[in-house]
Amino acid sequence: MPKTKARTATTNIHAVVGSDEAEVKRVAAELAAKLTPQAASDFGLEVIDGAVENADQAAARIRSTIEALQTLPFFGSTKVVWLKSANFLGDDQKARSNAVQFALEELSQLVESGFGPDVALLVSATEVDKRRSFYKTLLKRAEVQVFDRLDSGRAGWEEEATEIVRRRAEKRKLQFDEDALDLFVLLTGGDTRQIENELEKIDVFLGKDRAVHLDLVRKIVPLSRAGVIFELSNALAMRDLELALALVRRLLDQGESAVGILLVAIVPTIRSLLLAKDLMERHRLPRPQTPFQFISAINRLPADATEHLPRRKDGSINAYALGIAAQRAHRFSTNELIKAMQACLDANLQLVTTQLDHELVLTEVVVKLLGD
Repeated sequence: MPKTKARTATTNIHAVVGSDEAEVKRVAAELAAKLTPQAASDFGLEVIDGAVENADQAAARIRSTIEALQTLPFFGSTKVVWLKSANFLGDDQKARSNAVQFALEELSQLVESGFGPDVALLVSATEVDKRRSFYKTLLKRAEVQVFDRLDSGRAGWEEEATEIVRRRAEKRKLQFDEDALDLFVLLTGGDTRQIENELEKIDVFLGKDRAVHLDLVRKIVPLSRAGVIFELSNALAMRDLELALALVRRLLDQGESAVGILLVAIVPTIRSLLLAKDLMERHRLPRPQTPFQFISAINRLPADATEHLPRRKDGSINAYALGIAAQRAHRFSTNELIKAMQACLDANLQLVTTQLDHELVLTEVVVKLLGD
């Protein structure tokens, strides 16, 4: 979700910024079209290209913006001045130059003093140093919308990405199954450009049908390494032996090491299933319909009930993986999962201390995990 700062002193100054380049460009273009008076569309929008190569060019574009703001619109109408894709508001050499800082100070003074109701200013940029006085001026005087790219290494990114996908899918009247949505989110990784591209492909493929199933996501969305690992984890949790073996073979064919497959996909899946089942039994947590229901349940538990759970680098619980596991844990008994962890340990020892065929070792451990 974008972070928006409401307008305060003025209503004709706008800024669209953030590290999500695709979203910044999309929202800024829509806003420019909305702000430009239709009756004067040919003369009502003056675009100043802010993508420059050096400090001299940057200073020149800033002064062009100032001149445009001080020039009355044609025929007594209104106009929009769009400083587009500015790449000199960050913390690089261009942005730090005296010429650029002096020019930005002039623009800040104009923004502070105002330039009349007949002219609107729109600034768009993907790299912004929020410590600079120009950005602070925008926060005071402009409606600022911030669109930052999701960090897939940060706790909770999956929930934010899921909401982005849901919102955009609803606009296209696409109806995702929960499993299809989980896989789509993982494969697109919160990248809004890829989300939009893949939704468009699904939209065109479906035609009048609006239901998005897991098989369709597998068919349409490119399966990355992370996607194959997710699919293997899901196959294990669903006790789908045939699919799990096929995915193990696929990862090996792609050059993944057997130890890597075991430690990155198989062990974390079994551990998450065991931890989720233990939490559900120990604290009487119901089987969740979505991962986020289980995340909410975990967050309500006392600290000593979750201190043993695996953590991310930032110290937060990897709750999304536990939420997915909680949806599948009913397929296993606690004793089966304990034996599965021991089978993983045995397989690890075989892979690092013997000359046994690696695919054979992984095949045997998967069969032990999923066999009746």
